Amino acid sequence: MESWDIVIIGSGPAALRAAIASSDAGTKPLLIDSKSIGSGSGTSPVSGFAASFDEVDSTSHREDTISAGGERTNKSAAARVCGEAMNVLAKLENWGLVLQRRDGGLPFAASFQGHSRPRLVGCGDSTSREITRILEEQTIKRGIVRRADLQTLSLVMDNKQVRGITVLDIQSGEVFGIQAKAVILATEGYQGLWSNISEGSGTGISLAASAGIKLEGMSNMSKHHLTIKGTNLHLPVDILSVGGRYRKDSGEDLDIGNEDSGENCVLDLRSLESDAKVWYAQTIRRIEERTGLNINSEVVPVYSSVAFTLGGAPIDENGRVTFNSQKMWYTGLYAAGRSANTGMHGDGYLPGNLQLEDLVTGEAAGHHAGQWAKNINFAGSQKIEKELSKASENIENYFSTEGHPIGEVSNQIANLAKNIHNNNETNLSNAQELKEVKISLTDQSRAMNTELVNAIQIKSMVPIIEAISKSG
Repeated sequence: MESWDIVIIGSGPAALRAAIASSDAGTKPLLIDSKSIGSGSGTSPVSGFAASFDEVDSTSHREDTISAGGERTNKSAAARVCGEAMNVLAKLENWGLVLQRRDGGLPFAASFQGHSRPRLVGCGDSTSREITRILEEQTIKRGIVRRADLQTLSLVMDNKQVRGITVLDIQSGEVFGIQAKAVILATEGYQGLWSNISEGSGTGISLAASAGIKLEGMSNMSKHHLTIKGTNLHLPVDILSVGGRYRKDSGEDLDIGNEDSGENCVLDLRSLESDAKVWYAQTIRRIEERTGLNINSEVVPVYSSVAFTLGGAPIDENGRVTFNSQKMWYTGLYAAGRSANTGMHGDGYLPGNLQLEDLVTGEAAGHHAGQWAKNINFAGSQKIEKELSKASENIENYFSTEGHPIGEVSNQIANLAKNIHNNNETNLSNAQELKEVKISLTDQSRAMNTELVNAIQIKSMVPIIEAISKSG
């Protein structure tokens, strides 16, 4: 059985930042994910990075965040995360992040509704990619061990203490356990529930829910309004501050979120500023390749979609997964980014806070886990062996002929997702029934069985549906 000080599950900015922080704290982390290394850099950005660099302090940013989230906003979390923005940005620049600049050399800040000041900084449409690239470089410099093609199957818990995880080696088909002093959940969100599982299977959130952790913020379904119709391509809202126009199909200008239900809307980029075309060249190219539209003469049909999620395992300021109103901690278990819920978003979302929260929570979780794990001994090997037997049996069930086709189960989950808030009791009942449904594979091979991985991820959506249904 392998043993690591800290196991971090994920491949995006939150996971990478957690790995860097835990390494800097003096421990040896293991970073694992089911996807190949570098896959996280292709994520479409929904906005830039919110930072109060042109302001005296972060007070206004905090107030804008609270205003967007409403009464359920955790004000202390909003203050803490917004207050860290400048430090996070400075460190990224020190590591080599090249920001879009304005005359005079200062970072260019985009305006957007909800922000009382121009505050969205970044690298045009490459913000997510460039931040991920910078962080990956830092993990390489520190010699952090990364293992791709490992699908995490379960958390091993012992009386509310994490002891390790069980995983499937996708390349070999082997199921094995990893002992850990601390585990950090930092995977993608569960937005694939409303589109395609490749968009986000919510592995970290599902692992937490399956371990009996009560998730928070699951009722907040924030929509991204600049998704191109007929595709899964999400465009950054920053483009509206450099000449882009969000309009009704009739041509009348609109504010984001003020469209009528079912109303046809378009993104008009015909007046895009010439300098901006350099920073949004990737967006322009993708639009032309995916739709065949010429942005210089045609408008782009867009619609609202779930491009990211905000619910997750409740965490404190150190990234520790908590219960009993943050009075107690699932010892050794941490969460960050889209696997976590700080409460700072309340019932809304202020554009630019997503990337910021990923990095702040990733650093906090990694630093605390690194400091904590140095003084803790390994334990729970027997618990891991017992959970490993159960996980292996579950994998064997997929190779039984007594099961439903993967497409049938996928369709049932998609139908539940469409009506997720219409009848919570019915959805909850249906989700609980789906828990017992077996999936039978057509591919009986053990090595590199992508159908098996897809089936595991589809079934992992069921605990998420349960959590959403319980949230009301």
